[in-house]
Amino acid sequence: MICADEPDKMIACRKDSPMVLGVGEGENFIASDVSALLAYTRSCMYIEEGELCILTQNGITIKNHALQQVEKEIQTITWDAEAAEKGGFEHFMLKEIFEQPEAFKRTLSGRIHGNQVHFDEFSLTAEEINQWQKIYIVACGTAYHAGLVGKQVLEKLVRIPVEVEIASEFRYRDPMMDEHTLVIVISQSGETADTVAALREAKLHRCKVLAITNVVGSAIAREADYVIYIWAGPEISVASTKAYTTMLIAEYLLGVYLAQQKEMANFDERAAILKGLQQLPEVSAKLLTEPYLAEVQRAAERYGMAENIFFIGRGMDWAIALEGSLKLKEISYIHAEAYAAGELKHGTLALVTEKTPVIAICVQKSTYDKTASNVKEVKARDAKVLAIINEGDTQTAKFVDQTLEIPTINNFIVPVLAVIPLQLISYYIAKIRGCEIDQPRNLAKSVTVE
Repeated sequence: MICADEPDKMIACRKDSPMVLGVGEGENFIASDVSALLAYTRSCMYIEEGELCILTQNGITIKNHALQQVEKEIQTITWDAEAAEKGGFEHFMLKEIFEQPEAFKRTLSGRIHGNQVHFDEFSLTAEEINQWQKIYIVACGTAYHAGLVGKQVLEKLVRIPVEVEIASEFRYRDPMMDEHTLVIVISQSGETADTVAALREAKLHRCKVLAITNVVGSAIAREADYVIYIWAGPEISVASTKAYTTMLIAEYLLGVYLAQQKEMANFDERAAILKGLQQLPEVSAKLLTEPYLAEVQRAAERYGMAENIFFIGRGMDWAIALEGSLKLKEISYIHAEAYAAGELKHGTLALVTEKTPVIAICVQKSTYDKTASNVKEVKARDAKVLAIINEGDTQTAKFVDQTLEIPTINNFIVPVLAVIPLQLISYYIAKIRGCEIDQPRNLAKSVTVE
């Protein structure tokens, strides 16, 4: 609110949507996200629900529901201002895809000591972990897809049943949870309205809550019992890329951490996973070289004018297929759907024709043979198939139209790499179609309403 009688004063109140105040010298700011403040100040205050803010150029006053003055701690924004600029790239999305190797380094930094995982943010004992009989992962959109990978990571390493829930559905179905339940909430912004609501519902049921987020001081970071920051840096493009892959890395680190604390999983297996994670920055850079980008662009030109595209995979490959289809539909406006490959024969094959390209993720060795069989089924219906495969896979190319290889790495963590070509192909298809890539129609970066 601004009044003509007092033009040097702004008044704002937080209701449901996020609010952050920027603290400057001779100037102060109101924004909904810290990335908007980067060019002006590195000092900020996070505003709680229902708080009233009165700003002048020389001061900030904050009051609660009872109009009592509230003292706020000033937080320091650690992101570089340059991170909110394109830096020579045509779009933020492409820039953020290219930033992934460095983002991986930040997510891993200081968290692996020898063959052990350590979090500065919290510490858990085996006794505390053993109290949890069930884990919920609750998130929306891209973060939900990260949770689907996290489910398989945690169940394999920690042997606790995990359910993955869409946050907007979670609290309306009276979920069974209590003090023996861990609820993991995932949100890039930490302000996703449905995810915040799910966190609060979990707290009402006496659950412990662990947050995975990119934003220090965000709502879920403040209200959760434990926090893992992904340190991806600011992500400006609506289509999430580096936040998604660093969420996956955070889940792998968490899985290994819980397993080591419980003395679960084979020591050599945990060590192999950690070695693979440490290789990610170097290996992922191979997917951003000019020859590889040329191959991706060739695929984009081949399939970019289709009106319907199917993504298929099994297990973790299916989770990656879901994320790939979301990236494509949100920035290119192509109708894209992802299916567990074995489900094709239960109805979906009726839609597969020579006009329906299929992108098959074939990198999980445990399900490769079955996925290959499903790929042959769609080829028999004359579909054009692009396959994401492991380096050295000489079989798949014999029965598909084009392949994109993933560099050799521990197969358990290959989802972190397998999604990168899907991000790139979505980008180049959207570019071919002349779409607004960074700000697609009808969408916002942070979904702050239910």
